[in-house]
Amino acid sequence: WPKSKLHMGWNNTLCSYLLISLLVASWRIYDGGKILVFPLEGSHWVNMDILIKALHSQGHTITVVRTTKSWYIKEESLHYSSFTIPVIDGVEFEEFVKPIVKKVIDIERGTSSVLNFIHLQIEMFSAMSKVHGLECDMATAVLKDKDLMKTLEETQYDLVLTDPAWGTGILVAHYLQLPLVYNVRWITSGEGHLAIAPSPMSYIPMTGSGLSHKMTFTERVKNMLFYLLWEVQYRLVIRPHYQGADLWLMRVDFVFEFPRPTMPNVIYMGGFQCKPAKPLPQELQEFVQTGVIAAAFAQLPQKVIWRYKGDRPATLGNNTLLVDWMPQNDILGHPMTRLFVAHGGTNGVQEAIYHGIPVVGLPLFFDQYDNLLRLKERGGAKILSMATVDKNNNFLEALQDVLDEPSYRMKMQRLSRLHRDVPMEPLDTALFWIEFVMRHKGAAHLRTESYRMPWYSYHSVDVVLILLAVVAVLILLLLAIVRYLCVRSCLKRKIKSE
Repeated sequence: WPKSKLHMGWNNTLCSYLLISLLVASWRIYDGGKILVFPLEGSHWVNMDILIKALHSQGHTITVVRTTKSWYIKEESLHYSSFTIPVIDGVEFEEFVKPIVKKVIDIERGTSSVLNFIHLQIEMFSAMSKVHGLECDMATAVLKDKDLMKTLEETQYDLVLTDPAWGTGILVAHYLQLPLVYNVRWITSGEGHLAIAPSPMSYIPMTGSGLSHKMTFTERVKNMLFYLLWEVQYRLVIRPHYQGADLWLMRVDFVFEFPRPTMPNVIYMGGFQCKPAKPLPQELQEFVQTGVIAAAFAQLPQKVIWRYKGDRPATLGNNTLLVDWMPQNDILGHPMTRLFVAHGGTNGVQEAIYHGIPVVGLPLFFDQYDNLLRLKERGGAKILSMATVDKNNNFLEALQDVLDEPSYRMKMQRLSRLHRDVPMEPLDTALFWIEFVMRHKGAAHLRTESYRMPWYSYHSVDVVLILLAVVAVLILLLLAIVRYLCVRSCLKRKIKSE
């Protein structure tokens, strides 16, 4: 072809590519949805923020509802806008959590185990009552703010994303009649599966029971007692209609969680916040490369990075670096990291699994012991109690045991391989399903009707009673016929004899 025609053809091709690119870009802008987020404070916000950033990168517009008492959630951000709700009578989340932790530690270090259990349950019920008080304050403030509700209605959001451990988002979603997606492991009354999926007590351990999925008869009795305690709290104190959500994005997977029944609208995204490690800051990198708890750390040949706030411990060794904050994921992913001393939060446990790092656990409260128990059952962790951690050097012994016994590391690395061997990354899975709900204006086809059923219908108590009644009537009828025949026979014999 003449050079001019080749040049013209190239220009046409280039224009076509540019046009396609513009169309794709405009489609993404048009396709971007509007998402209203009701998050929970503390560590729950850490993983919710990661999900929000990922949604923002996909072109979605995010609005976060926070309170004037917010601890972690900032009012301004590059990836979301916010509404700040004034809560005058509420307490700050940090002020709420710290006294509970202190009381739990004091109770753990008591003398009578039975008395400790009673005190702990009273403290947990009291904490739940305070949580619901805060929740009611926020829900009341949101629903009574006419200007805010008008703005929310006029904005025409496509979806509400919330952490159901904080119930305000659920109420607002139902009020605005919007599709509802949970970023969930916990609801306000306990572990999320208990509210949506069948949970046989014979092999589903209750949170707080300290049991695994392999239980003896005595342990099953204990598990049932914990279940009844949960039922009292759920039925009498809480009982919100959580099962009405379109989608449950569950922050676990079955590498971590014990096998159990589940439902079609439960999507597992355990470890979605984990990612390959980045290079460490120079100070930490140099420290790592050079080679009561403080005293135990000082006796180790390894280097220790300790996130610690407070006065410098007198027994601190030269091998220990104190930091106010650390890039935990990046440190766990460093090739020289050998052990993670953790309190057992879900985020930290999932990051330990992702990077294959064995754990020595010091659980404090809520789900932390149960999280660590799942690692222990799989051979990747050792758990210590706060009640005995300062006695007989058992903390140092635990550190040395996990460091020196290769099986801990081997089993955690196996969990890491299982966790990573998936067809789609957990975060991509979560994004797909959130956008799926937005595209289809909900996911009602994935929800069972169980959430509409009263407990006696769900457990077929009414059916069993009717069947028992029918059987009883048939038995009584049969007895009546037999009696009638017997009486008739006796009368005939009597007449003959006369």
